[in-house]
Amino acid sequence: MFAARIGQGLSKKPGLLVGRQSLCLLSTVSPESLFKSVGSGGNVGNDVSEAMFSLYKADAVCFDVDSTVIAEEGIDTLAGYLGKGDAVAELTKQAMEGDTKFQDALQMRLDLMQPSKSQIENLLKEQPLALTSGIAELMQSLQTKNVDVWLVSGGFRIMIEPVARTLKIPITNIMANHILFDDKGEYEGFDKNEPTSRDMGKPKALEQIKAAKNYETMVMVGDGATDAQAKPPAKAFIGFGGVIEREAVKAKADWFVSSFDDMIKIVNMRP
Repeated sequence: MFAARIGQGLSKKPGLLVGRQSLCLLSTVSPESLFKSVGSGGNVGNDVSEAMFSLYKADAVCFDVDSTVIAEEGIDTLAGYLGKGDAVAELTKQAMEGDTKFQDALQMRLDLMQPSKSQIENLLKEQPLALTSGIAELMQSLQTKNVDVWLVSGGFRIMIEPVARTLKIPITNIMANHILFDDKGEYEGFDKNEPTSRDMGKPKALEQIKAAKNYETMVMVGDGATDAQAKPPAKAFIGFGGVIEREAVKAKADWFVSSFDDMIKIVNMRP
């Protein structure tokens, strides 16, 4: 089911052809030189210079969506729209901080909300999800440098697809949970075969992407404990605290940032 849904998004990617000049420029850059170029002010993390270097040479960058690409938790926004905000927000907090297994929190939240397809579509029409400051520029920089961008989220595909279209990310480059509806559009459950529906699902998702695309250097960016789990196979985990700052995530991050400014600077330095 996974392969069928992603379709051509997980077709084999041929080895990347890089010109001699680009190879030369890459070889002259070191983690230390990048760190000095960006500046050390406010840099937090367990291996900041190596994380910067991984971003500099990455052939794919994977982003969590909620509180990273968008400035809210999509599932909490949906719950608020349905009048069940407080109860669902507490379950989301537990999932993000690692206190509850993700699959259990997802099941409980969806069982509580029972969202219909029309309710979700009406929410997105009335209250489009707001992008995080700087994310559009970062995505544009990555795309200009021919770096593949993936959205890997424990959220819902039906809510993420409009975000991907806005940011010009192929729909096939989304790994997220699939809500199931009956023939009347009423909630019927969710696809438990999706890797992102389970704890340790993000490393599994990245493993599948890496195997299919032959990526050499992948970077994971996100705000939650489930994002930190994605290293490995990600070469580096960049924690993002621009929407919500989580101490547990900061402690696990190779590099922890509160804005995308320095990431944009590094990507723009690529040949």
